[in-house]
Amino acid sequence: MTPAPLAARLRDPSGPLFFPVTAYGPDGSVDLDVYRAHVREGVAAGAAAVFACCGTGEFHALLPEEFEACVRAAVEAAEGRVPVVAGTGYGTALAVRYARTAEEAGADGLLAMPPYLVLAGQEGLLRHYREIAAATALPVIVYQRDNAVFTPPTVVELARTEGVIGLKDGLGDLDLMQRVVSAVRTAAPGDFLYFNGMPTAEQTQLAYRALGVTLYSSAVFCFAPEIALAFHRALRSGDEATVRRLLDGFYGPFVELRAQGRGYAVSLVKAGVRLRGLDVGEVRPPLHEPGEDHVKRLARLIERGHALLEGEA
Repeated sequence: MTPAPLAARLRDPSGPLFFPVTAYGPDGSVDLDVYRAHVREGVAAGAAAVFACCGTGEFHALLPEEFEACVRAAVEAAEGRVPVVAGTGYGTALAVRYARTAEEAGADGLLAMPPYLVLAGQEGLLRHYREIAAATALPVIVYQRDNAVFTPPTVVELARTEGVIGLKDGLGDLDLMQRVVSAVRTAAPGDFLYFNGMPTAEQTQLAYRALGVTLYSSAVFCFAPEIALAFHRALRSGDEATVRRLLDGFYGPFVELRAQGRGYAVSLVKAGVRLRGLDVGEVRPPLHEPGEDHVKRLARLIERGHALLEGEA
C-alpha cells in the first residue's frame, strides 16, 4: 500500500483505532490462534484499523520472530478489511530491521515508537525517523512521547519527509500540539495526520478535537468495543449528552483505576480482554498483573459502562 491510500483510509475512520494485546499461552509463548481471534473480533466489531505489536501489544517484550509472526497473523485476520499498522522501535538499525520485517509480513504501515533509552537532540531524532521512512515503502506514523518530543520545526521537517504521513501524540502538551499543527499548516500544507495517543485517549479527545485532531487510539476497544464505539459515534455526531455520560460514568473512573498501578495501561487492558472471555494470557515482565481487587473493580466498571449505554445508570 502506498502512503496516500493508507492516509486516506485513516483520515475519516468509521470506528476507533484498535491496538490488540498480544496473546500468550499457558507456557508463556505467543498464541497465534487466540491472537487471530482477538484481531478478527476487533475488526468485526467495527475497528477502523489494526495497530499490531505496538505499546498495548507489548512490542518491547516480543522476540523478532514473534513480532513477524504476530504481524503476519494480524494481516491474515484482518483480511484486507482494514489496514494493519505494525510497531517498530529501539535504535535506528533495529527499527529499520523491524520495519522491513513488518513490510515482508504484509503490514500496510508503521508506527515508529521512541528510540530506546537515549535522550537525543532534534537533529538526531529527525535522522532516526528519516532512516526508518527510507527503509521501506511503508508509510510511517511517528509516535511522540517520553524521550521523543519534537519542536514544531522538527515536525515540519517530518511532514516534508517522503513516507512520513502523521504524528501520534502521547505527550499531552496541548500548547505544543497547537504550535505543531499551526507550523505544519503554514510551512508544509498537505494531508499530514495527527493522532491522540494518550493512554485512555477518550478522556482527552474533546480537547484534541478542538485542535483538529480527530484520530485516536482506543485501549478500551480491546475489551469493551460497544462502549468505545458508542463514544466514537457520539463524538462524530455531536451527541454531547452521551459523551458526558460516558466520560463521567466510565472513562473517568477507568483512568483512576488505571492509575493504581504502573504498567496498567497494558496489564489492566489485558485483564479486561480476559474478562470478556478470551484467554490472552498474562503480560510478560517487566510488566505485572493487576491485583485481584483491581480486576474486580474493572469488571464492575465494564458492567456500569454497558448499563450507561442502555440508560440504566
